[in-house]
Amino acid sequence: MKIYTRTGDAGTTGVIGGRVDKDDVRVEAYGTVDELKCFVGQSIGFLDKDKFEDLLEDLLEIQHELFDCGSDLALLKQELRPYKVKAEMIDHLEALIDKYDAELPDITKFILPGGSLAASTLHVCRTVCRRAERRVVTLARTQPINEEVRRYLNRLSDLFFTIARVANSRNGLEDVSYARSADVFRRK
Repeated sequence: MKIYTRTGDAGTTGVIGGRVDKDDVRVEAYGTVDELKCFVGQSIGFLDKDKFEDLLEDLLEIQHELFDCGSDLALLKQELRPYKVKAEMIDHLEALIDKYDAELPDITKFILPGGSLAASTLHVCRTVCRRAERRVVTLARTQPINEEVRRYLNRLSDLFFTIARVANSRNGLEDVSYARSADVFRRK
């Protein structure tokens, strides 16, 4: 099988159910999800296998789920096949957030992204995830989507925030509060 097909040379690409321009909002949405999937892979490479075995397993599953998100976003008409992203996946993300948050100290102020290399890349995942969510919101204004994808991305960015903090905590680093932040988070 050849990697190149030449079918996109005229500026269009195949989606599930047809062809669209390569700069179509649908392609931008699932392309940003694909970018996120790559940054998750990079983050996996920066996590120590002994300290982060649980997190590595969760991130690998998230990469698979992001593939599902992209697949659902590439679907022109839901009648072509059932959606892959389901509400149970969002419930699972919420359980992961609660699990990882339980090992962290409370915060009351905004924090600066950074600390360990692993935490920094997880913060990049958080911001790319937010961009993907914005692209999906734009897409949903004009075309039907699987609404669970939008919810999934919203919750996933919260998970990335939480696990970036876990990466610092397990590496013995404290979060750095934004110096000019008022108290914005409620205590548990």
